[in-house]
Amino acid sequence: MSEQIPSRIDEVHPGRWWHALDDGRLQCDLCPRHCRLHEGQRAFCFVRARQDDQIVVTTWGRSTGFCIDPIEKKPLNHFLTGSAVLSFGTAGCNLGCRFCQNWDISKSREVERLSERATPEAIARAALRSGAKSVAFTYNDPVIWAEYALDCAAACRALGLKTVAVTAGYIGQSARGEFFAGMDAANVDLKAFTEDFYKKLCFAELAPVKETLAWLVHESKVWVEVTTLLIPGHNDSDAELHALTEWFASALGPDVPLHFSAFHPDFKMMQTPPTPPETLTRARAIARANGLRYVYTGNVHDVEGGTTFCPGCGDALIVRDWYEILKYGLEDGACSRCHLPIPGVWDEAAGTWGARRAPIRIL
Repeated sequence: MSEQIPSRIDEVHPGRWWHALDDGRLQCDLCPRHCRLHEGQRAFCFVRARQDDQIVVTTWGRSTGFCIDPIEKKPLNHFLTGSAVLSFGTAGCNLGCRFCQNWDISKSREVERLSERATPEAIARAALRSGAKSVAFTYNDPVIWAEYALDCAAACRALGLKTVAVTAGYIGQSARGEFFAGMDAANVDLKAFTEDFYKKLCFAELAPVKETLAWLVHESKVWVEVTTLLIPGHNDSDAELHALTEWFASALGPDVPLHFSAFHPDFKMMQTPPTPPETLTRARAIARANGLRYVYTGNVHDVEGGTTFCPGCGDALIVRDWYEILKYGLEDGACSRCHLPIPGVWDEAAGTWGARRAPIRIL
């Protein structure tokens, strides 16, 4: 699926992960869509295009804005707890989710409106200056601007900063290893657990996301957490929740954190009601019954659902109230009571960033 570029794009960056076909088209190999482009066409994501017989990226160095967030907002509950993260995104997306909650960014067809520009080095310096411990590529999926994300990741690592990808995991095999080699952590959106949901509500497929998740957990060094947005009447049945969490425990293991998040009406699904808090509680109970040890709720006020419990002694190790850390009971990455190691990337003490959200300019 592709569309014509209305006019020549003056500011582009060479793209990677593509090859020429025998019929003269160029195939983008970055994601499972494998868009095949004639000269002057854009890919489904809109930000990758064919120009001068190559695939180019139209959003390198351009962003919809920069903000310092709590790391728990990504959400990552087992990664540098309580720390600040510099977050930013660009425009476009390689999925077409009808419930997109960042649709003004991900569905943007006006790349030129992106007012903030920054080099990878400037972003890394700004993160360090702000006190952030990491930089998150988020708001829209960084897979489609992988070249820019990887350049930023290299600049961050040069200054001792970690990097986070917030992604739907819809990435091709040829790009997957190189892209995630630049990331220290990832939160992957597992939108649902049926192909029908992915096809009708995301215009995508479930199978590549499952492949990405399994690869990340078993083949990469990336710290991985997973989020599923529960949408009433679409992916919140007991049967689907059992299927999802049983697969999760078997394919990914019991120690990968899973976040169930509440939906609110947005974009093309304004008539769908918000997720009742009881649905998240039910989902968490099903996941825990199926062997998952670290299951969280999000977008609702639920202290228990935000708390990290020790699976050994049951102690409440990290107590969260929204994005505030009320208790941090880890010592050297283990339960301070029974000394069971808790999987994650931990500091000696929790950060104190709290719930603040601070927009910044990159100078």
